[in-house]
Amino acid sequence: MAFQIYGVFRLSLLLCMIFFSSTTGGATLRENSSSSTNKHSSSATVTATQINSNSVLVALLDSHYSELSELVEKALLLQTLEEAVSNHNITIFAPKNEALERDLDPEFKRFLLEPANLKSLQNLLLFHMIPSRIDSSRPNKSSHHTTLCKDAFDENIKISHNNKNGEKHIGVAKIFKPNDIVRPDGIIHGIERLLIPKSVQQEFNSRRSLSSISAVLPQGAPEVDPRTHRLKKPASPVPAGSPPVLPIHDAMAPGPSLAPAPAPGPGGPHHHFDGEAQVKDFIQTLLHYGGYNELADILVNLTSLATEMGRLVSEGYVLTVLAPNDEAMAKLTTDQLSEPGAPEQIVYYHLIPEYQTEESMYNAVRRFGKVKYDTLRLPYKVVAEEADGSVKFGQGEGSAYLFDPDIYTDGRISVQGIDGVLLPPEETKLAPKASPTVSKVVAKARRGKLMEVACRMLWAFGQDSQFTSCH
Repeated sequence: MAFQIYGVFRLSLLLCMIFFSSTTGGATLRENSSSSTNKHSSSATVTATQINSNSVLVALLDSHYSELSELVEKALLLQTLEEAVSNHNITIFAPKNEALERDLDPEFKRFLLEPANLKSLQNLLLFHMIPSRIDSSRPNKSSHHTTLCKDAFDENIKISHNNKNGEKHIGVAKIFKPNDIVRPDGIIHGIERLLIPKSVQQEFNSRRSLSSISAVLPQGAPEVDPRTHRLKKPASPVPAGSPPVLPIHDAMAPGPSLAPAPAPGPGGPHHHFDGEAQVKDFIQTLLHYGGYNELADILVNLTSLATEMGRLVSEGYVLTVLAPNDEAMAKLTTDQLSEPGAPEQIVYYHLIPEYQTEESMYNAVRRFGKVKYDTLRLPYKVVAEEADGSVKFGQGEGSAYLFDPDIYTDGRISVQGIDGVLLPPEETKLAPKASPTVSKVVAKARRGKLMEVACRMLWAFGQDSQFTSCH
């Protein structure tokens, strides 16, 4: 009996263990099933945010714009572009490979690929992308668009259409392959050249000038006797960064035509500023900016002014270039350019021996009304005044407005684009007055005071008739 009770007790205990184990196992299965469900839902969320294989970003990486896609990967922009594509359509203006490989300045490309300049490379690439879909089939109207480059501030890119030949331009670049790659979330247009925002260009200029300045200790220019224009004695050393002792007009090469390259400046081959590189840099900037090819051609090919400007900057002088655009240069007549030394004299009148920016000149004319700036064409000065919210140079029909401010500013050379060619006021030549007819007048003989008194005494006595001198 006892054995049977003991067996029943073991049986009931076994059933209780089976019941609890089944309950716990069911809970575990439910927990595992719920966790697996959560994993599936999270993986589904992840796959929902991933870029589709038909995306414009994938098409860019697999396209023939290999140089651009390589730069996008080096700039670590894939995640940024994935977020942009997931939020809205984008339009990419892709420069052709030649524009990034062969036509790009090697120094500028080296600057972009340096690890310290990653932000500049990102800004340059994002400046080619617009957070909206722009189709070439839309109406041909000029429009301005904000780019994905947040550091471009208020600098937008303009899409223009030429009604004559049907060409479209984005900034200074021609769109040679509109609608090259079309995807549901974006579109890619092929352009012929690179678009460079001003912030990246200024950063490149400042980095280059700072590296050249810190390389060599500045040395002062020699002292010149103002009467003989000859070296007087070695100039005393000046602090680093101080302006040179020699006036800029005495440092210039003599004569209206400047050919052979001048000898190295004081201090031998070492200058405290690399003037030749800076002049080359601002001329390249004019070409990349577009619309100033004629002035660049005059500086490089028709005259030796680029060499002369480089020598002056190497010796520590500063210059402000008032650069007329191509439309203004086209208005010059052959008579104005055919005289010997005419191109040099025209450019000299556009060179101010000061470092001025748009802000400094505008503040000056706002405060003083009219400001006269010295030029390298002595003794003429250029007059500046405020007009229509900008700076106006010159007077009358020969005036020009500040059209493209701060094209190039590196602390030594400032380039300001204007929409006209400035010519100095002509000296008014007065016609010679007719000389009056001179009639000969025979002067009467005059008597002295003593003789006059004597003649009066003789007249009183009636004896004056005997002396001829008293008649």
